[in-house]
Amino acid sequence: MPTSRDRMLLTMLISHNRALNLSSADESADTVSTKCLCWATAAPTLRGMALLEQGENAPEENCRRLVVLGSSKVGKTAIVSRFLNNKYDEIYTPTIEDFHRKIYKIRGEAYRLDILDTSGNHPFPAMRRLSFITGDLFILVFSINSRDSFDEVARLRKQIIECKSQCKLGSTNRKTIHTPMVLVGNKCDKEKERIIDPSEPLALIAGQQMSDYIETSAKKDINIDEIFLRLFRLGKLPTEMSPALHRKVTPSYIGSSVTHSGKRSLSLRRKMSDACGAIAPNVRRPSIRTDLLVAQTRTNLNSPTVNQSRDSKCAIM
Repeated sequence: MPTSRDRMLLTMLISHNRALNLSSADESADTVSTKCLCWATAAPTLRGMALLEQGENAPEENCRRLVVLGSSKVGKTAIVSRFLNNKYDEIYTPTIEDFHRKIYKIRGEAYRLDILDTSGNHPFPAMRRLSFITGDLFILVFSINSRDSFDEVARLRKQIIECKSQCKLGSTNRKTIHTPMVLVGNKCDKEKERIIDPSEPLALIAGQQMSDYIETSAKKDINIDEIFLRLFRLGKLPTEMSPALHRKVTPSYIGSSVTHSGKRSLSLRRKMSDACGAIAPNVRRPSIRTDLLVAQTRTNLNSPTVNQSRDSKCAIM
């Protein structure tokens, strides 16, 4: 049953959404920021900055939010844990909602990846819809031994397409989607318990250039890196963001141009391709208000006209 805090958050969500919809009708194109409100600001020079600071100042086009969705107990958190730390916890702990941030320096550029690991039991459809709107990349997870979890992924995919279509953040054709999305059939180590044939998810994404399907095992560490390689390729992001293709460093890492004793200086090309990444510590999810502002800004920036009718506005509820 929702707590008083849950009800308070939902009330905030409704009131902020109404306020944004009422105020945006009078806004001109000049008042809409061209940068993502919660993920990026104007990027200063990166020289001498710690990696964490570089990530905080990454340009908007190098910042993405990845949303992981699916039923309970399908392995969403286990996949995220493998990606971030290459760890697997045998003890199941239900996820309410976890937010992570990984920062990178790749070929001299800073990148930031925010990861929203969602609950399998979401009491508020409005909050789930908000995650659809603010998400740039999606991983939809089901268990190959669970029909219900596959049906849930099919529903989620349809809802994302409809949401992006309505908000003009992806395809305007409800039968297609321009948002990178990977469907994941997890627990492939339980082949004897298989219920979902691979042909079913493949049929679900047939003809969709921005969607892919892969079978994995978070427990056995099978194909976990491949999920992210495929997703980053779909999203036109550097493949070095995948765990196996960059060095793991601390957030305070700055890097050095000092040459090693007895060795010639590294070429500029070699330095620029030396990809590294770190997990940002103590990161908190942006507030509901910030997410709503981002959603409204994105809707305005992607609108064909500045003044939209209320019927064409992106609705959270």
